[in-house]
Amino acid sequence: MLSADSSFDEKSATALVNSSWANTSDERLKKILTSLVTHLHNFVRDVEPSMEEWMQGIDFLTATGQKCDDKRQEFILLSDLLGVSMLVDAINHRRPAGATESTVLGPFHLVDSPPRELGADISLDANGQPCVVAGTVRSLDGTPLSGALVDVWQANGDGFYDVQQPDKQPELNLRGLFTTDETGRYWLRSVVPRHYPVPTDGPAGDLLEAAGRHPYRPAHIHFIAGAEGHHPVTTHMFLDESPYLDSDAVFGVKQELIRPVTTVCDATRAAEFGVQAPFRLIEFDIVLDAAS
Repeated sequence: MLSADSSFDEKSATALVNSSWANTSDERLKKILTSLVTHLHNFVRDVEPSMEEWMQGIDFLTATGQKCDDKRQEFILLSDLLGVSMLVDAINHRRPAGATESTVLGPFHLVDSPPRELGADISLDANGQPCVVAGTVRSLDGTPLSGALVDVWQANGDGFYDVQQPDKQPELNLRGLFTTDETGRYWLRSVVPRHYPVPTDGPAGDLLEAAGRHPYRPAHIHFIAGAEGHHPVTTHMFLDESPYLDSDAVFGVKQELIRPVTTVCDATRAAEFGVQAPFRLIEFDIVLDAAS
């Protein structure tokens, strides 16, 4: 039987629920649950939802789970659209000034990207404007990192990844794992990617529509770079000519990661990359900080 001082009401609710974690042996779990209940209860007190609104919330989360399968994770998309994914990334990847900024992995990465030779063309169907992507991987002190791995993946000229169009794009299209040369350089041929919308055929898309938000991401190329003795980085390089740089649906754009697409007419430089002048060039250097 409840004592007089343990009755559940608006004022006592949070303390009562949090007291139920007293026997939780995992201190980290206890801290998480206590904080979750505290913030969740404060949210409820703040907005004072009606019973109908509360049920709408339950239905929304239920539909989000039902949209998930082995190829689609609607909860991750929801996390992205609420800015939670980028916030968690920022907290977990605090790096010193000068190191390349991190961003979220995104839903289209493959664990085993195909190893390719430097200068290889990763666009297997040539859907998009041809370009060269090149840069140097170096340490925070400026030392070039030979043998660094650079994993690259991107959308095509129509704004789709290969896994989104398995019947239209070649397998492993616009993906490659490159190893820097003795000077820390990498380069590859590709196409200029296009901006694209996140999936909108689920509850996350319904949320965007209800909130009057657009679903688009600016054009970008994904990178994961790592070298022995250094912290790896997962990041994007965004194209400065793309729309939506100031309103990325998943809040992934950082000013330090925006790069121009230039036109190079120098035949000597074109020959270095195995292309004809003039050609389109995107340069993106990656700076890693040493692991302690």
